Amino acid sequence: MATPVKVYGPPLSTAVSRVLACLLEKDVNFQLISVNMSKGEHKAPDFLKIQPFGQVPAFQDEEISLFESRAICRYICDKHADKGNRGLYGTNPLVKASIDQWLEAEGQNFNPPSSVLVFQLAFAPRMKIKQDPAVIKQNEEKLGKVLDVYEKRLGESRFLAGDEFSLADLSHLPNTHYLVSVTDRGELFTSRKNVGRWWGEISGRDSWKKVVEMQNQGS
Repeated sequence: MATPVKVYGPPLSTAVSRVLACLLEKDVNFQLISVNMSKGEHKAPDFLKIQPFGQVPAFQDEEISLFESRAICRYICDKHADKGNRGLYGTNPLVKASIDQWLEAEGQNFNPPSSVLVFQLAFAPRMKIKQDPAVIKQNEEKLGKVLDVYEKRLGESRFLAGDEFSLADLSHLPNTHYLVSVTDRGELFTSRKNVGRWWGEISGRDSWKKVVEMQNQGS
């Protein structure tokens, strides 16, 4: 039996949960190793050897170490192409290019404003950090414009990269989950017919439900 891969970090982290969802979709055995960030364990010398920026997640597959959640997900999909959800990262160059295109859209267009909103609306209150209404308003407007593009796209196809669930959709799960389930800004998604339909479908996947269970156990 293959040695389980190791994922370092708390499941409440959006980047860690992205990797966990991918591993579950691909049916790859893994070991989740706790990193107590409040105690600075992510800045410890041993951790910095596998994640030089001192962030989570860090990932190990035997002698291989990786960081950056989207790169880790691509690696998992490529190495385990025949396991679990085989179409998660495409089965031919054209499909893979479409998935990569929307993964880039997530990383470059969706993630920046949604991450700011997740921090301001979900994490800042927990951390006793004052919220910035101007920053919230600015990033709501930015995210709204991105979701308008998604609304049009999702009126043309069931999922972002086509008619099959893919890594492009999966990558949106962590931030959207917080905004819909933890904050009062869920209408950014649910008020848009196609985006709301898409969110209901991708958030209902068994892999993501398991991640949410892990988050609830670790909260």
